[in-house]
Amino acid sequence: MSARPHPAHAAFHAHDWLHGIIADLATPFHARGGLDLLTFARLCERQVCAGASAVVVGDTIGEGDTLTEDERMTLIRTAVGIARGRLRVVASAGSNCTARAIAWTRMAQAAGADAAMSVVPYYNKPTADGIAAHFHAILDATTLPVILHDAPTRCVRALADDTIIDLAASFRVIGLRDDSGDASRLARLRPLLPPGFRLLTGQDATSLPYLLSGGDGVVSAIANVAPQLCRGMYVAAQKGCPRYATTISDMLMPLAEALSPEQVSSAVKHALSLRGLGHAAVRLPRVTLDDAGQRVVERAMEAIWAWPDEAT
Repeated sequence: MSARPHPAHAAFHAHDWLHGIIADLATPFHARGGLDLLTFARLCERQVCAGASAVVVGDTIGEGDTLTEDERMTLIRTAVGIARGRLRVVASAGSNCTARAIAWTRMAQAAGADAAMSVVPYYNKPTADGIAAHFHAILDATTLPVILHDAPTRCVRALADDTIIDLAASFRVIGLRDDSGDASRLARLRPLLPPGFRLLTGQDATSLPYLLSGGDGVVSAIANVAPQLCRGMYVAAQKGCPRYATTISDMLMPLAEALSPEQVSSAVKHALSLRGLGHAAVRLPRVTLDDAGQRVVERAMEAIWAWPDEAT
């Protein structure tokens, strides 16, 4: 790995909006399985009211792997319509098929998204060279800004540091969502990347240590449920108030721990249903939480109910 930061296009990596607690939005469904756009619009508006800088549409929590192309387009357009310039919309556009990832990135741009989130190809286990070629093909064939998504536990393959540094030479690669769980990666990568390149974690349970260590933000499941608290934690961390940020983090931690990777969408949906924000329905092969899982989420919500801004 190079010992010096890559200088190419450093000045163009200034995407000041890509920071803070960014909700990986759930996709609400009616009990019969169709999109519940009214509830989705409410979820978007809650993020605006909480002062979020952006939302992610159709990704992990949003069950993007079960959405049709028409549904993807509808969700992005709905989010863009609600945002109206008040926050940015990041559309999930990743696939293990490079041609499909290109098509979805183009579709996201046509629908009005501000950036695309593109995950490492999953299932087919590409080599490091194949992963790099996949992303370069997307960049060569599209014009939308791209946020890389490294999710090795879901994709089997990881995004190597050298590949990130190589891709960051493009001014259109504006950040990384890092779900690797590697606590040392932030400090290791920061000096090797352009100054405006944004480093985000996708893990709620370690979000505060990540922010206090200089991370730019969190792509968060919990922010669906408690956007005001999440925003408060981020602001406290940024303003140098770690004790206050820790108090909020402690309130959120039971819910973060209740969001198991295997049923994270189902757990978020159940928590939202407790707030009157849609039905708990998920699409197969996901299933709703069993009684024991519901009780875990309900107990975790007790601390959040006590916070006035999160009571409704």
